[in-house]
Amino acid sequence: MKLTPWLLAASAALFAACQTVPITGRSQMQFLGEGQEMRMGLTSYQDILKKEKVSDDPELNAQIQRVGRRIAAATGKNYQWEFKVIENDKTINAFCLPGGKVAVYTGLLPVTQDDAGLAAVIGHEVAHAIARHGGERLSQQMLVAGLTAAVVVSSSDSRKANLYAGLLGAGAAVGYLLPYSRLQESEADRMGLVYMAKAGYDPHASLELWKRMAEAAKRESKPPEFLSTHPADSTRIRQIQDWLPEAMQYYKPVPEAAKHGK
Repeated sequence: MKLTPWLLAASAALFAACQTVPITGRSQMQFLGEGQEMRMGLTSYQDILKKEKVSDDPELNAQIQRVGRRIAAATGKNYQWEFKVIENDKTINAFCLPGGKVAVYTGLLPVTQDDAGLAAVIGHEVAHAIARHGGERLSQQMLVAGLTAAVVVSSSDSRKANLYAGLLGAGAAVGYLLPYSRLQESEADRMGLVYMAKAGYDPHASLELWKRMAEAAKRESKPPEFLSTHPADSTRIRQIQDWLPEAMQYYKPVPEAAKHGK
């Protein structure tokens, strides 16, 4: 098989697509423009809000807006930020789509407990958007699809071509893409600590939040770490402890009045 032209083209594309993640300094691959990614995020956000029940509870919305706006300001990104509360007490979840479209499910609030716990979650989710993890995932899939096509096209033996395609597909699903997802989750933890610290929330609250999250997860069906996009609970806690000194350099407590939006 002669793959040299394909490999040269792939190398050139990778070089052109290389970008750096804020705070961590990690190099990543981005084939999509940020504007395109943000448009996709907005479309997905609007679709989700059409299907879910958005809360009109003034107290919950005030809390999400209060904490969310502080985290958003800490990132320095001039997104068109939006913060919504979704009424679903059975779902322990939150997300931030590209462009700063944030939603928190009511099922998460008993776990976050207070503004600091909520800041830990929103900081983590916002970090995914700032680091453009969604675009990175799509770029990884595009690259793997291209390599699979290159091998298949280059093989004159149809049986070997099918075998190569299957092996590359399996490698993409388990051995390549998912490890990056765990890396991204850890990266979001680290970045989120810095954002919550800059926003005036004690990063140590993140430790307690993820401990409570681990307890909540035990009451749910939980996938094993090797197929999960999140680090194992013990791994996450250890990493957060290691990153706390970095985050504490940015920490200035929120004045008591500001905690309540006064």
